[in-house]
Amino acid sequence: MQNPLPTLLPTLVIAASGKTGRRVADRLEAQGRSVRRASRSGATPATTFDWDDRATWGPALAGAGAAYVVYSPDLAVPAAPAAIEAFTEAARAAGLRRLVLLSGRGEEAAQRCERIVQTSGLEWTVVRASWFAQNFDEGAFHEPVLAGEVALPAGEVREPFVDLEDVAEVAAAALTEEGHAGEVYEVTGPRAMTFAEAVAEIAEASGRELRYARISRGAFTAGLAEAGLPSEQVQLLDYLFTTVLDGRNESVRDGVQRALGRPARDFRGYARRAAAAGAWEPASQRA
Repeated sequence: MQNPLPTLLPTLVIAASGKTGRRVADRLEAQGRSVRRASRSGATPATTFDWDDRATWGPALAGAGAAYVVYSPDLAVPAAPAAIEAFTEAARAAGLRRLVLLSGRGEEAAQRCERIVQTSGLEWTVVRASWFAQNFDEGAFHEPVLAGEVALPAGEVREPFVDLEDVAEVAAAALTEEGHAGEVYEVTGPRAMTFAEAVAEIAEASGRELRYARISRGAFTAGLAEAGLPSEQVQLLDYLFTTVLDGRNESVRDGVQRALGRPARDFRGYARRAAAAGAWEPASQRA
């Protein structure tokens, strides 16, 4: 049986300046929880946490009761399992009780990291997410939308894009409530869409003329390299668009419903909110 987690102990939020970490930390603080925001730079939050510098782990973990764990750049990279194993050992030694791990759907390498957390001896919850809807306004697809054309090596394969507000709400519930330990929440949106359909939804919501173009894998990776992305990031994106985006994740899952007792947010609602907030307005209009 789970024991209530002491509410006065801080929750460590890794990658607290990132897309999910920021939202999780905000939700916890809105509940009156003590939050230790951590990032690689440590500039904005008070705590530095760098996956490549294990000397930063101990101070970040000291005195915390739980942690939201986001591994950068992705749990699928070769260095991830050793890092996750070392982190769980450090967390257990520091006296943490609960870990919530952000993972990805359909990634065998990520699931190896999940199993490390699951056998750590700590209370654990895995939030296994589909592609983020917010990649179109906060991530890699934002600039192409602003330019009027999104060109990707994705055709008719559908993806049930998940709203990051749902991801954060599920993670926050798992960090603070009882009844989530031992759960793998596979969180998706309520319908699967092609990338072309997602771009069309954004065009409708924003009132902008947008075009989706399917390009070859070679053209995609060459474009990333020409844009100056490091080779490891190019390899990761190539992996995601070829190995992972092959139809294995087209199905809709009920993780949001199981965790929160309500349906997942739809992509259309995300697009309308982002458009209303000015996410896809030209820079001259946003200033």
